[in-house]
Amino acid sequence: MSITATAPGSVTTIFAPQDGEASLGVSFATADGATVTVRAAPETGVVLDGEPAAIAPVAGVLRRLGTTAEVHVETEAPIGCGFGVSGAATLATALAANELAGLGRSRDELVEASHRAEVEAGTGLGDVFIQARGGLVWDCGEGLQRIPCTDPLGYQSFGNIATADVLGNAAAVRTVQKVGKTALADLDPAAGLQPLFETSWAFARRTGLVTERVQQVVADLRAAGRTATMAMVGETVVSVGEHDALDHSTRITAVGARLR
Repeated sequence: MSITATAPGSVTTIFAPQDGEASLGVSFATADGATVTVRAAPETGVVLDGEPAAIAPVAGVLRRLGTTAEVHVETEAPIGCGFGVSGAATLATALAANELAGLGRSRDELVEASHRAEVEAGTGLGDVFIQARGGLVWDCGEGLQRIPCTDPLGYQSFGNIATADVLGNAAAVRTVQKVGKTALADLDPAAGLQPLFETSWAFARRTGLVTERVQQVVADLRAAGRTATMAMVGETVVSVGEHDALDHSTRITAVGARLR
């Protein structure tokens, strides 16, 4: 017997780490995410896109739930490029394992266990909260808010920027905290993606995380009248609207993680 669950990806445009376990910021769920199939097994093992893999938060959430499983993860979004794939895989694993083993955990408990597993692994500070809800989600200091939008997007990824490397660098975290809080102070995410991406791009440049390739592609898009920014944290450009200037197209999804 097997159980399958799916979770959207998530792209963070602005963030400000708080206490090592949470973050303020603005993110949206993407239709490109991860699908997980879980089968009963005496020991936990993970297969990623057909190859054995070590995904620390996936193994971690199973430990937190007190169960083991054979986990097969299939991804649509690029790994390590700012799409929260580890969070999507972890949350989908939690949903599927809960169903398979009859654990009886609530959705909130599964989301919290997934979040804790991500924090412990250093792979995320809140992706699963967006992936559980879908849509555009933000917390500028007054609690989570959400709009169930489905705007089209284009994206192009050049490589991996390890989230753990950024979150484990005290100087980088201090810079992001300061710049992030400033960016969020006067931001109204409900005003739409265009002004959000403009603020996000200014934030990205001030963090010092923007790479030369991202800088060049965003400059080219802006010269063509497009609005674009960098996914946090990955060497990935994300742009608003339907177009063929970037390698891939997706959209914001209003549907959160679910069993299939």
